[in-house]
Amino acid sequence: MSATRGEVAVGDSTPDLPLTSSGHAGDSVFKGLSVGSGMLIMAILAAVAIFLIGQSVPAFLGDAHYPNQTTNVWSYVLPYLFGTVWASFLALLFAVPVAVGIALYVSHYAPKFLATPVAFVIDLLAAVPSVVFGLWGINVLAPQIQPLYTWLADHLSFIPFFAGPASGTGRTMLTAALVLAIMVLPIVTSLSREVFLRTPGLQEEASLALGATRWEMIRQVVFPFGRSGVVSAAMLGLGRALGETMAVAMVLSPGRFMSVNLVSSNNPNTIAANIALTFPEADTATVPTLIATGLVLFVITFVVNLLGRMITGGRRTRPVARRAGKEDADR
Repeated sequence: MSATRGEVAVGDSTPDLPLTSSGHAGDSVFKGLSVGSGMLIMAILAAVAIFLIGQSVPAFLGDAHYPNQTTNVWSYVLPYLFGTVWASFLALLFAVPVAVGIALYVSHYAPKFLATPVAFVIDLLAAVPSVVFGLWGINVLAPQIQPLYTWLADHLSFIPFFAGPASGTGRTMLTAALVLAIMVLPIVTSLSREVFLRTPGLQEEASLALGATRWEMIRQVVFPFGRSGVVSAAMLGLGRALGETMAVAMVLSPGRFMSVNLVSSNNPNTIAANIALTFPEADTATVPTLIATGLVLFVITFVVNLLGRMITGGRRTRPVARRAGKEDADR
């Protein structure tokens, strides 16, 4: 009788097979959509690269092949490349320490009822359009900070960064860098916070149990664990700063030269801002040069983001590899 029940029980499980097959079909469809979406992104990226390369050929080949092209692309792009790197470096210099501090506060110091609202507000900054940041930089930040530029030029003019005369409007490279720093702050903060939250709790508790203060525990455990994550977050923020256009174009008072002066009204421009300001009035001989500068920016941004992803991926796979090796050794 029990055997009969067992046979019935086994037989009753057969109607579940179509559901299992349907589940496998759904998995296949989902996998196909995921793979297709990933391939679509790669195709779009390749199409953008092909367009930039094809349209910038006259600028790179020069006068021999294209007589109408009279501008040397390398001498043209060098001042703008300097301005792009200089502004992005200053933005990271201001943003990374603040972002790491906020991430540490949210992950290890703030009470739970306060940590979530603070993290939410920081993440909301990423949704603010760059034009809004540009308007805020022109109408609020620049006039408020201009007296500081005058003081720096009057008292610290022997330092090349603060050599006068100071800008009367506050539209300087330092203002643009501060705006960029606020724009990249959410990216660096969010990624750093997630890395700090993944610190093994047992290691933190062991450090505290050995008599370390909270700050000593952070220096001994949290920072070593999250170092590569913070570096990758900074590099992703750098990629965001390198490609920013409207905020820099609105705030900066630009020129086509290289200068490290932070308080003067004569500032180097960035590649993205120069394209946005020059392209509407460009003729057929200038457009290839502008597209060539866009190709240079595309390559730099792609390499920076790729390095950031590689660092992040390496940090995520190393613990898994070590764990897998330990399990194999135990076996």
